[in-house]
Amino acid sequence: MSGKREWKWFWRSQGSKAFHQEARTVSNYSWSDFLHGYVYGRWPYLYIAAGRGEHWLSGVVKFVAAIVAWFQPSPDPDLETHTFADTYHGKVVTPQAARQLVTVQEDVDLGDLEQIIPYKMARDIVLKNPDHIAVLDCACRSSKPDPCQPLDVCMVIGEPFASFVIDHHPRRARWITQAQAEKILEEEHERGHVHHAFFKDAMFGRFYAICNCCSCCCAAMDSFRRGSGMLASSGYVARVDADECIACGDCSEACPFEAIETDGDLVIVDEAGCMGCGVCVSVCPPQALTLALDPTKSPPLEIRELIQQAGG
Repeated sequence: MSGKREWKWFWRSQGSKAFHQEARTVSNYSWSDFLHGYVYGRWPYLYIAAGRGEHWLSGVVKFVAAIVAWFQPSPDPDLETHTFADTYHGKVVTPQAARQLVTVQEDVDLGDLEQIIPYKMARDIVLKNPDHIAVLDCACRSSKPDPCQPLDVCMVIGEPFASFVIDHHPRRARWITQAQAEKILEEEHERGHVHHAFFKDAMFGRFYAICNCCSCCCAAMDSFRRGSGMLASSGYVARVDADECIACGDCSEACPFEAIETDGDLVIVDEAGCMGCGVCVSVCPPQALTLALDPTKSPPLEIRELIQQAGG
């Protein structure tokens, strides 16, 4: 991290100090990156609301972001042109893959997962103290006048991110165990919500959180519907066993991505639109739906297999 001047107001918490110390170990991480990451972590509710155009500061935030982007050179010439989705994005993960992410027992360093995380930037998994998990009130839901409940469903995983959130959001965040994290994932899946593993350039280009998203409140899903490319598929696609299907319509009603249609006695899956979240599989009474690997999409983010491949 370039620059030697330390601003004392940044260091009012151990979380801020740890965030700064970690930033200094990240190559090509500038002071503007640090400021961006600090603002994002310190004021996520304002950040999300402004980004969605739901706050009076939206125009100011976008103007400042444009100025920062203009003056900040790309660390890689190949990345001189990139979209917002490249810098801040999510990977849909199945319930099983999400449970793996919240039950890692050792530190993990998996860099540049280009095949699995198909974005130009922010595609590393570096977990330090992965059993340190903070659950935070969802910024997307909190920005809505009548949000889906419960609010405390976003999980920040590992250090320095978890301590930063706990220090700066004591009324909105709390520590949870890995078993409690699994319970939140299970309950959110039963509500028909989607697990997203989120990555951000300003968060050291890493995975840092699992959000459990409802299609009505989630900013990322709303952006995806408008064609932003902000979300990557889980790597799976829903498949229908026509012999078992009773065309009840439960799956089409439950699909968060509107990728399933019931037409008379037929259930039709739009495989291009299916993100492989598995919500439809869970609501199918005759168990006629399954998830199958889709070779046309990026492979699943399954952390145990990735650790094994890396020799961990």
